[in-house]
Amino acid sequence: MTEPFVAVVTGASSGIGEATARRLAREPGARLVLVARRRDRLDALARELGGATVVAVDLTTPEAPAEVRAAVARAYEELHLLVNNAGGSWRGGFAETGWENVERHMKLNFEAPVRLTESLLPLLRATAAKGAPAAIVNVSSTSGRVGRPRAGAYSASKFALAGWSDSLAAEESAHGVHVGLVLPGFIETEGFPATELRRHPVLRLIVSKPDKVAEAIVECGVGGKAERYVPRYYWLAAAARVLAPRLVRRATSSGTFTTATAKDSQH
Repeated sequence: MTEPFVAVVTGASSGIGEATARRLAREPGARLVLVARRRDRLDALARELGGATVVAVDLTTPEAPAEVRAAVARAYEELHLLVNNAGGSWRGGFAETGWENVERHMKLNFEAPVRLTESLLPLLRATAAKGAPAAIVNVSSTSGRVGRPRAGAYSASKFALAGWSDSLAAEESAHGVHVGLVLPGFIETEGFPATELRRHPVLRLIVSKPDKVAEAIVECGVGGKAERYVPRYYWLAAAARVLAPRLVRRATSSGTFTTATAKDSQH
């Protein structure tokens, strides 16, 4: 008999989160906990996957982490994988949008996954203590390594998530909990249709699909990989930021990638 493999996926109602839920459902013994704000979409996905626990909640609310933990404990009493994918992006230059825009990015893209991880970490440690696999995968962004105009607030939150993930990985290795980091580039989703890029004869080649990110999440969770860019070659942008920062600043400020910024979105 296949042992259960319990996974929590946030932002599961669309895009990367939905693709990840579908991919994880193919894992032997998969038992999924789907988390997002839109219950109707979660219910539909759960039915499609043959059953899943649904938690419709806004992860920025104070009670959200406890609600998710209670749902996991009530249904399965153990946890093998936490995928912190839920996030959002609201465009705007700092001079126009100020601290308010930075704060709302930090609340959803950084504070929410940190608080949820704090709530679920004891379950993950308990699973690891039994000799079973236990992992956290945080979905950051290539913007968490390289900032772009009018996306500074988004970058700040994703830089924070990436830095925290590195520290958490070092701390939790002794407890048997693996921490992986996935850094997507331009991914075509509901909140980011990438219309301008997909119309361009060359730039359309840099747009990827949610299922590619889902595969990377599995690699960094079940597979134990430390870090993955999607597409893979996006690591070159991060390397260039370290090796040639002036050149990267010149490229980003030239407007080359300004139209590639996501529209206001949340997933």
